[in-house]
Amino acid sequence: MQEESNRSNQAQATNGVSSSETSRPDGAESQGHLTRTLIWVGIAGLSAALAFTVLRALLNRQPVDPTSRRIQQLIDEANQLLRTLDEQKSTNQ
Repeated sequence: MQEESNRSNQAQATNGVSSSETSRPDGAESQGHLTRTLIWVGIAGLSAALAFTVLRALLNRQPVDPTSRRIQQLIDEANQLLRTLDEQKSTNQ
């Protein structure tokens, strides 16, 4: 009997677990389960929110139509002409 007790103590010592750590009250054990559950629920919620945001951003992309492209080209051309006029104005003064 004493030999079995020594073996048990040695096994616990080699595992780094003492008997006081292995026997926790039910309240502390359920609190630990609740905490772990809430952490995983939070991680799942953040993952779902991130996936939703990424999908929404990918699906909201508007296809480039020829009219929008032409309007952008005209705007760029007008900006270039304005820069040229400003440069001419500053060199003439």
